[in-house]
This record gives sequence, C-alpha cells and structure tokens, in this order.
Amino acid sequence: MGKALLQVDSASKNFGGLTALLKVTLTIEQGSITSLIGPNGAGKSTLFNTITNLIPLDSGSIYFQEERFDHLPPHMIASKGIQRTFQLLQVFRELTVLENVALGMHAKGNTGFLGAILRFPSMRLEEAEIIQRSKGAVRFVGLEAQSNMVAGQLPYGQQKLVELARAIVSGPKLLLLDEPTNGLSPSETQGLNGILQQLRNEGVTIFLVAHDMQTVMEISDKIFVLNFGQKIAEGTPKEIAESQEVIKAYLGREYIIA
Repeated sequence: MGKALLQVDSASKNFGGLTALLKVTLTIEQGSITSLIGPNGAGKSTLFNTITNLIPLDSGSIYFQEERFDHLPPHMIASKGIQRTFQLLQVFRELTVLENVALGMHAKGNTGFLGAILRFPSMRLEEAEIIQRSKGAVRFVGLEAQSNMVAGQLPYGQQKLVELARAIVSGPKLLLLDEPTNGLSPSETQGLNGILQQLRNEGVTIFLVAHDMQTVMEISDKIFVLNFGQKIAEGTPKEIAESQEVIKAYLGREYIIA
C-alpha cells in the first residue's frame, strides 16, 4: 500500500436543487480495502456511479493510475481494470452460474464480429479461456458445485457470490462493491469478508460502500465518511470509531472495536 491507484479530486454532482456530492476528494491506495460509509442519502452510491461514469460529474476530476478517465464511457472504464457490483442484485436469473460469470469477460474479448460468425481459431481459443477463467472465479467464491445450476434457483446469499464472481473473473485492479453484505446472514457475511481479504492479499484493491459496521471495522485499512454529499472524515477504523463528528452524524455512539 501507499501508491495511489484511484484519485477523486473535488468531485461535485447536483440533481436539480439537490447537492449529491460537493467537492469530494479522496485517494484509494493500491492493495487496500477502503470503505465508504455515511447515512442514507449521503452520496455514497452517487460517488460510485460517477467513478464508473454511469452519472457524469458536474465538476471535478477522477484519475486511475494517474490517468484522468472520467470522460470515458463505462465500458472503456471497465476495460482499464475497474469492475463493480450494485446495491440491487443484478443476476441473470435464467442463466446458469457459469454463464452469469462468463459475462464478466466481455471487456476482455478480442475476437470481432466476423471472427464470431466464421468461428476463427482465435474465437475458439478465446471461448476456452473464458470458460477456464469463469470456472476459476466460480471456484474462488465457493460455488463450484452450483456452477451448472440456474442462478435464479440459488439462495440470495449465493446469488450475491455469483455477482461477485462475475466482477472478479476479468482480473480487475480495482473492485467497487456497493453494499456487498446487504441481506446476508452473519455466517454468509463472515464468508464474504474472508473472500474480500483473500482478494486483497492477491493484489486486488477494494473500495466498498457498507452499512455493516462490523464488516467495515473488521476488514478496512481506511474509511471515508460522507454526510450530505461532503466528506466529513477519513482515517483508520480506530480513528473513525473515535471521531466525535462521525459519531454525531452517523454512528450515534462510539463504536467499540473488538
């Protein structure tokens, strides 16, 4: 850690008369797990949407590996090594687990339309690689036994893992996770936390939005806090837990770190 991977500089976004983000500046260090917390409506998901340019900034700039990219379309941003999940589950319920995960390789495809039609050898090699990598991602999240099941038949917690596998199959450098533990049981949450820590150990930088303070305090190297679209604090879990401003705006009490 220590090297900046993602830099957000004075990011602002308004929706009519509502200020969703106001001059938010933050840095995500390579090899870290960083959490973004704050009350509902604080601007957390909006910040993620501006990073992936699903919503354009009104002002400010965003850099990835020191290259400004906030002007690029979402698919180009994904091709640079940034993948994400969403707060609302986005799984193709009629496809199998393996098929769902394979869709995450779309940004890595090199064979064009003509190659797909004529079944060039390069197309067959690419398909074999996609299948191999997809099986590896499914195995990584612990769903190997369910790989040929229709995703819609899985319990909610396993569907969340399908979504995660689809996000990691292309080998991202930065993974944006919006409420990854939402709706999970305590045991499922602990399992997911272990997967995220393993991803970090393998070199994936993780930036997550979360309301689950136990997860945030357990796995985060650094935490940013938003309130009414503004960054009000940043620091280690211990520093955030002891911040009177954060306690007043969000935690409601001093959070005891076990």
